[in-house]
Amino acid sequence: MGFVHGGRLVAQALKRHGTTHLFTLCGGHIQAIYDGCIDEKIRVVDVRHEQTAGHAADGYARVTGKPGVCAVTAGPGVTDVVTAVANAQRAGIPMIVIGGAGPKLLCDMGSLQDMDCVTLMRPITKWSVQVPAVDRIGEYIDSAFRVAQSNVPGPVFLEMPLDLLMNGADDAQLPATAPLESPPRPAGDARSIARAAEILKNAKRPCFIVGSQIRWSPNREAVKAAADAFAVPFYLNGMARGAIPFEHAGLFSRSRKFALAQADAVFMFGTPFDFRVDYGRSPTWAADAKIIQIDLDGAELGRNRKVDIAIHGDSGLVLQQLVDAVGKKNDATEWRDLVRAQETKQRAKMLSEIDSNASPPNPLRVCSEIGKRLKKDDIVVGDGGDFVATAAYVLKMEWPQLWMDPGPLGTLGVGPGYAMAAKLLRPDSNVVLVYGDGSFGLHGIEFEAMARQGIHVIAVIGNDAGWTQIRRGQVELYGEERAVATALEYTRYEKIVEACGGEAYWVEKVEDLGPALDKAFAAKKPACVNVKIAKSDFRKGSISV
Repeated sequence: MGFVHGGRLVAQALKRHGTTHLFTLCGGHIQAIYDGCIDEKIRVVDVRHEQTAGHAADGYARVTGKPGVCAVTAGPGVTDVVTAVANAQRAGIPMIVIGGAGPKLLCDMGSLQDMDCVTLMRPITKWSVQVPAVDRIGEYIDSAFRVAQSNVPGPVFLEMPLDLLMNGADDAQLPATAPLESPPRPAGDARSIARAAEILKNAKRPCFIVGSQIRWSPNREAVKAAADAFAVPFYLNGMARGAIPFEHAGLFSRSRKFALAQADAVFMFGTPFDFRVDYGRSPTWAADAKIIQIDLDGAELGRNRKVDIAIHGDSGLVLQQLVDAVGKKNDATEWRDLVRAQETKQRAKMLSEIDSNASPPNPLRVCSEIGKRLKKDDIVVGDGGDFVATAAYVLKMEWPQLWMDPGPLGTLGVGPGYAMAAKLLRPDSNVVLVYGDGSFGLHGIEFEAMARQGIHVIAVIGNDAGWTQIRRGQVELYGEERAVATALEYTRYEKIVEACGGEAYWVEKVEDLGPALDKAFAAKKPACVNVKIAKSDFRKGSISV
């Protein structure tokens, strides 16, 4: 085409990688990128805080399976996005952050918003670097996509100085690099697979835990194939939720602790031995259980506890290898039935709250009512503590439905960014943002950006006037009179959404819940249902640290 500015080169490179949306908060250092995106027909989506731009890029990746991209201005623009980058790094999400910077010729002279952001970003990214020249922009963006998707996915930071973006180069000179057709994914070592298959064949009480790494597998369908082949309990977490139909005989969710304490073999796929599974330690885990751990990160294998077989590999590919090696396993049905009895017992405890007609509405009833309205390709975003954890147990997700939560960093405030990206990428789907009342306060103003840009998200706030996941334990430890900084009011948050151009509903009575949700789901603009919820002991004893 000819001589174009650096911002156009950025947009052209993103276009080659299939990027359809750029998430941003405006800044003078990066405005040339917007100009390039207009020419390349990449939609620029603006938000009200850079953290949301980062979470939106993260959400884009979760929905599409490809890296999301955000652009933030220099200095405080980059520091504001740090939390989103840290969350993506801990959750293993591929995303690219383009950060502005002052002109190179004014480096270290005190130009506006000048600081060393490359060093700042190194501990929380897979690669953090300043692009050195305008004619190398395409090469560096190619590398950023490659690095972000390789091995365990994660974030990449590219700093682009103002003069680099404003200066020009010939866009006919394409870089020697090019987008990869798909990131390479390793299958398991044949010897290790054979050993793992032998353990599975001989196990009397095996169970499987499958985590978020399955999202990046070229063979995600292998989860259901394995559940069909092996008559054993399967537990799914994170982005693996929905990989097995809810009514499948192999899917369990409320009996994991019971199963782990008695299992003689546990297969861990793409899930670290962290706080969510009590670090793999006894008595939560049976002391003599054989442990087979599969992970994209070889350095993760054996962290926090010894394992019997460590397989560096892709969850979907290894699951299929096990199915091929073992065939059908139907000799553990008695064990599965035992776990099913415990599962049924735990779920029976939930039913009275799900069916409750008391007012204010029980949180389990609220989540159940949301579930009744979900279509087969809808997306649920969880942003909060206690109410969101309740929703995770109540909602019956099944792919292509998606469940999106922050992951192990536990970052509050992810909701608006995730939800905006999800709705833009699946415009015909309902995107339901399940909110804690505390979480809403972090980025509630993003509903202005949603309303203004026609992004119709449905928010449901479980309003219990507190940071309940923390407050519950705080009261037990220190007493009601010493429980500080965790109490809130039953604030009318829906009025903020209304003031921003959305629809708003306040619910205190159970008979008003269904009609309010129906109106929100039918709305042609962002909508918020703020529900005053009753107290519940469903989450009593759950950890919050």
